Amino acid sequence: MSALRDLTQQLLRFNTINPPGDEAACMAWLADYLRAVGFQVQQHSFGERRTNLIAMLPGKANGKPLGFTGHLDTVPLGVADWQYDPFGADIVDDRIYGRGSSDMKAAIAAFITACQRHKSAIMAGSGVVLYLTGGEETGCDGARALIGDTALPQPGALIVGEPTANYPVIGHKGALWLRCETCGKTAHGAMPHLGINAIYLAAEALGKIQHFSPGAAHPLMQQPTLNVGRIQGGLNINSVPDRTTFDVDIRTAPNLQHGEIRQRLTTTLGENVFVTTLVDLPAVLSAEEHRWMQQVFQLCQPLHAEPLTARIVPYFTDASLLLPALGSPPCVILGPGEPTMAHQTDEYCLLSRLEEAENLYGELIAAWMASA
Repeated sequence: MSALRDLTQQLLRFNTINPPGDEAACMAWLADYLRAVGFQVQQHSFGERRTNLIAMLPGKANGKPLGFTGHLDTVPLGVADWQYDPFGADIVDDRIYGRGSSDMKAAIAAFITACQRHKSAIMAGSGVVLYLTGGEETGCDGARALIGDTALPQPGALIVGEPTANYPVIGHKGALWLRCETCGKTAHGAMPHLGINAIYLAAEALGKIQHFSPGAAHPLMQQPTLNVGRIQGGLNINSVPDRTTFDVDIRTAPNLQHGEIRQRLTTTLGENVFVTTLVDLPAVLSAEEHRWMQQVFQLCQPLHAEPLTARIVPYFTDASLLLPALGSPPCVILGPGEPTMAHQTDEYCLLSRLEEAENLYGELIAAWMASA
């Protein structure tokens, strides 16, 4: 446990808040750590101080390696005061505090130390590969750059360490973020009849969007959702605004096509609204009946009192982009973090969950290597 706790604390002490995004120092430190324990490491830059990392422990056996993925960037701290230093990695009772503890640096530490503990089995088996990214929180920017620039090792299965309280999750909703812009004509605020008010045009569009349905429900993911999360318009109070934008967050399921949703929304909003895509991430859903997924459920079951059932999460992950690039292997979202703690003030991860995750990842590694 001490190695796991120490590694988690080291990762939490790096400020990797995104935006603006700065994973370089943390990734460089982690690259040195991984090399020291026997991994082959390749770093990948996707901007100034923006970094991804691929690490491999190759095996001798035939077959594909087991894959793990996680992101090292975190969301901002928010405006509320923290009781604990967000970069102090304080341990109080059963909690380790810090920005990124649940989402999701603790999981990264857990699967790395699990690999260390099972290094002999990994090297005798088919190996493991770690895909560590930056830029996930702002739309999987690091993963997008990684798959565009690098030939990635192909795993036989992928474990995404996002926060699930160690409950195996078979998928997540897709995300379609759209920017809608209205253009008017500026004029003096005392003579509004000489202009065209872009805020009024946006208000008309927002009235329409409240009644827009992205599409039909999915048996597991239920209804798609739509939320207008931001609006900006006008430069000063005494001018007619000539530009307004509002941003739309749509969460979808595999039965829905993003291109079709965008086209219908564009038609609904009318010719006064120009729509552009900010983020386009497909939904992820692995087959519950897949043999490996059944094995994952069996190994997770002792950690939960109730029988495990197929679940999804509403947030997106790097799996949206990584899976198609990796040959669409079966994928489970499984991490020690508390889902309710992601993005929260005084974020924490339970140390008991963290230890459970290290053991669980170790069991998954051992089972994978035994089948190679």
